[in-house]
Amino acid sequence: MNNDPESKIQTLPRGVMLNAYPDSIGKRLSDTVELLKRSEFKDVFSLFYILPTFFNSDLDRGFSIIDYNINKDLVNPEDLDELNELGIHIKLDLVLNHLSVRSPQFLDLLENGNESPYRDFFIDWNDFWKGYGAMGENDHLVPDEEHLEKLFMRKPGLPILKIRFPDGSLQAYWNTFYQKVEFDEITAQDFIHIKGMDPQGASDIAHHVNMVIRAKGQLESADMEEIVRCNAGMSKDDLVAAVCHKREFLGQMDLNARSKLVWKFYDETLRKLSEYGARIVRLDAFAYLHKEPGQPNFFNRPGTWDYLERLRGIAQKYGLIIFPEIHAEYGAGIHEEIAQQGYPIYDFFFPGLLINALERGNNEALLRWIEDIRSRGLQTINMLGSHDGIPVLDLKGKQVNGSYRPGLLDNEQIEATIERIIKRGGLTKNLYGADGKKIDYYQVNATFFSALGEDERKLRLARAIQMFMPGVPQVWYLDLFAGKNDYAAVEKGRTAGHKEINRTTLKIIDIEAGLKRPIVLDQLDLIRLRNISPAFAGEMKIFETEPHLLHISWQHQEATATLKADLRNHSFTVYQGDGTNEEILMSFES
Repeated sequence: MNNDPESKIQTLPRGVMLNAYPDSIGKRLSDTVELLKRSEFKDVFSLFYILPTFFNSDLDRGFSIIDYNINKDLVNPEDLDELNELGIHIKLDLVLNHLSVRSPQFLDLLENGNESPYRDFFIDWNDFWKGYGAMGENDHLVPDEEHLEKLFMRKPGLPILKIRFPDGSLQAYWNTFYQKVEFDEITAQDFIHIKGMDPQGASDIAHHVNMVIRAKGQLESADMEEIVRCNAGMSKDDLVAAVCHKREFLGQMDLNARSKLVWKFYDETLRKLSEYGARIVRLDAFAYLHKEPGQPNFFNRPGTWDYLERLRGIAQKYGLIIFPEIHAEYGAGIHEEIAQQGYPIYDFFFPGLLINALERGNNEALLRWIEDIRSRGLQTINMLGSHDGIPVLDLKGKQVNGSYRPGLLDNEQIEATIERIIKRGGLTKNLYGADGKKIDYYQVNATFFSALGEDERKLRLARAIQMFMPGVPQVWYLDLFAGKNDYAAVEKGRTAGHKEINRTTLKIIDIEAGLKRPIVLDQLDLIRLRNISPAFAGEMKIFETEPHLLHISWQHQEATATLKADLRNHSFTVYQGDGTNEEILMSFES
């Protein structure tokens, strides 16, 4: 772990960042580029975080990446050239922990088994836990209880996906996040070609196989041996061929960071992202990458630091700023550890704090966090809404090394915030223990506008406060257009469908209508102020007020910008000046 981060700090670019999928607006990235060319958007954004359907992917709305080539269905290289001409820097993702089962590497493994050069590119669950667990009934090792109870889980049950190798063996691979295995019904026709097989025998075998798959989701080795034993003339190869032909995998398979090929892959990918024009790379799911028996396998220390340092060296070679994306309790202090090593961090605390401040009419928790950012010199990227949910876990306290460090909100306030958003139509995402039982909330899925009760006054003030926060403001496209919870999208969604509540695709007609609404135009004015005013390169001052008020000023020799707000009635005034005198830019009364 590097103890002298000062020499490695990379300063984030100034300005405001748009956040969207390539097809969030219209049908392709070119539609968003056209939007950014409009007069209403002049000087509004300097950065653009394009979510990973930018690449070829198959699950989890882009985060199950097949390869890092441009998804030609959504993106043209010309789009990236035009963004560059507009002076807009690009931010992209490197999903560190996993790749899709449809990636070239995993497909090679499926085809060639132990003969594949990618045999160690992914994590063989049984090899990893050898000596640290016992074989269970279903062909996979179960870690010893002392190790199992430490594992940090993102879904119920063990984080594995079983695959059938060419030799017929069923092997378990580490799969922290999403998976989906589908079998089409096996029919008599799948066996009738076998020499000596009669129609009735083929039908009986098909029925037997389907019964086992419905019950278990897989054919275990013992099941295959029994079927072959009971059906003379049929080989195990015949059975494997029939079953694999009817099986479809979807899943995000964890990468083995002990493999040299994985690090070669990271190097090639960061080079490619740089060539696309990226300036910032978000390291998605980095905290799960380092794995070791006896560790929680979430932000393992010191292994995670070693990996981050290695990645930073590669990124600097290609002129990239990297920052690790992580959700963890405020009380755990992980965000401080990351910042101390010179990395920017996501401000996942701000959205929940802001909802709390607007609903309670109280500035205390929000100001406490602003003071944290300033006193600790944190480089942050903040947001209201995002492609994910509204963070909840992040606000909590935590027991660390025998002592309790309080959260930014107490548990009662956090629960009240959760319940308020749920009553307004939000959905919850939970964390699980190794036994499959829920152990905590993770986030609430809702649009930020719906989380505020679809109150335009609150949304307008929320945007104003965000624009006066330290750090780089990131703006979710749907928040900008005051998007509401999309329950139809949730119903249509498959895995992680709850997240689709806040991912509505805006048609061009929606954009045209939105750009006539004051709530949209007012936000654009606030964002433009933050994006181009020299004031925000100056000093931030917080003025002492009553708890229900907020008074923030940014002061530079060339310009000033000031926000005065009432958190109870949601009125506010924004002033701008030339460094000497200030005048009202906009004012909204209760």
